[in-house]
Amino acid sequence: MEWIEFTAKTVEEALDKALQEFETTSDKVEYEVLERESNGLLGFFSKPAKIRVKKIGTLKDVAENFLNKVCKNMDIEAKFEITCDDEEGRMDINILGNDMGLIIGKRGQTLDALQYLTSLVVNKESESYYKVKLDTENYRSRRRETLENLAKSISVKVKKTRKAVTLEAMNPYERRIIHSALQNDKAVETYSEGEEPNRKVVVAPKKGYRDYNKSGGYKKYNNKNYNSNRGGYSYNSYEKKEQVATMEE
Repeated sequence: MEWIEFTAKTVEEALDKALQEFETTSDKVEYEVLERESNGLLGFFSKPAKIRVKKIGTLKDVAENFLNKVCKNMDIEAKFEITCDDEEGRMDINILGNDMGLIIGKRGQTLDALQYLTSLVVNKESESYYKVKLDTENYRSRRRETLENLAKSISVKVKKTRKAVTLEAMNPYERRIIHSALQNDKAVETYSEGEEPNRKVVVAPKKGYRDYNKSGGYKKYNNKNYNSNRGGYSYNSYEKKEQVATMEE
């Protein structure tokens, strides 16, 4: 919370003024005396007391106050469900309200930016680090499902065409979803290339699993006979059939 200065005839009156302003009690504020009152000489040149006060709030209060300000500036009425796990160092925030499309933004970019800023604000007031997750209308779960389906679809395409596919630029969280979705796929591999914020995931045929059999899946080859003149591979073993096969480019 920010410090706010109050002045009155005495320190006690200045503190009472602050408590009325914050609509709270003295045990929920912290204050410092900047200048004590002075009666002056014979009643002349007297000076009022000056203090600065800030409200003592929980990390939930810090997050909610920040998000309230942001939403008001965006002309959005919203409420916030906030759960905080101190042991795990985690804070989950769910935003409730109308016009949440403005909060989400294109492919969740606004939501991600707001999550990042909220994390900065919260951790500025915390002695230990908290991981902040911001969500609305179950967007994170829906986006994860979309990306997992995309990963599986791209995997099928790579197996059929035997060509690598580069996806659109994604943030680190979304790239991890793609990597995780395909980590157990024996026929393809994933890696990231490029620099932030334009870093992209590449889905490519895995060495040893280059050809895709439409009738039953992929064929595994030993990669020993590479024909550089033809620009392709000639393989002599694979999982389901023990016969010579040549992959045409």
